[in-house]
Amino acid sequence: MARGSTRAARAFWERGYLSHGYWLDKERLGFVRLGPKNEWDGIYRWEAGNHSGESATLADAKHAVEQAVLVGASQLALFDKDQ
Repeated sequence: MARGSTRAARAFWERGYLSHGYWLDKERLGFVRLGPKNEWDGIYRWEAGNHSGESATLADAKHAVEQAVLVGASQLALFDKDQ
């Protein structure tokens, strides 16, 4: 009997109004936001988990979100003296 193929879910970009979202199924992993339409300063602001930043181009902002998601949305407690 043939088995159905099982594919791992892949994250994808979805374009929205003045923003782009990075999704995995129905969970938003991160996003890139533009400023208000008439007042936009040309800077793309991105957020993924605990990380956020600004980029000059949309491609750079998307890449930063993908890297933040790939590495993990939380930083290791390297300097925590309790551990």
